[in-house]
Amino acid sequence: MTQMFFMHFFGGGEMSLLIAMAVDRYVAICKPLHYKTIMSHKVLIVFLLLSWVIGLTHTTSQMIFTVGLPFCGPNVLDSFFCDLPLVIKLACTDTYTLELLVIVNSGLLSLVCLILLLISYAVMLVTIWHHSYSASSKALSTLSAHITVVTLFFGPAISIYAFPFNSYSVDKFLSVFYSIITPLLNPIIYTLRNQEMKAAIKRLSSQHIGSWLTH
Repeated sequence: MTQMFFMHFFGGGEMSLLIAMAVDRYVAICKPLHYKTIMSHKVLIVFLLLSWVIGLTHTTSQMIFTVGLPFCGPNVLDSFFCDLPLVIKLACTDTYTLELLVIVNSGLLSLVCLILLLISYAVMLVTIWHHSYSASSKALSTLSAHITVVTLFFGPAISIYAFPFNSYSVDKFLSVFYSIITPLLNPIIYTLRNQEMKAAIKRLSSQHIGSWLTH
């Protein structure tokens, strides 16, 4: 129960932070001259607090019903971690209503957030299209990294909660992708965007090529 609580708490918080990041990118790309005025320190703090409140509300609204379920049968899950869709099925009672709640709460929340993000990206891409090449390439680089992270985060989440699979092998693959692969790829994606990191990689590559040619 503790594992599920914190997983949905951080998951809901991360969704909110990704939307906050999209708002930040929208202001930076579409209203660059007003960026510092709109995205003030106070606004950033509100975004941060709001993300934790949404995460807490998201997990509490599901866990408050799950904790009270009667578990009198098997207590083994054929998965890598405990999650609501699988744990609910172990209860010794009719859980149809609760399963619908999980789909609505987790699945539709993920789906709606993704749709809102895609709309914001579409607006930003149209704005980028009308800018000069140098400004467009820099904005597109920033936006592409964010879109990649959002796709990696929301893809498995929507598959698990909005369209749950009956196949345990598919569930396991999505679980590993969602809980291990995505968190590992996130820092790599953002790191490769960093200009200093790009310069360091180029220097390292040139040194290796130079040493290889001398040998």
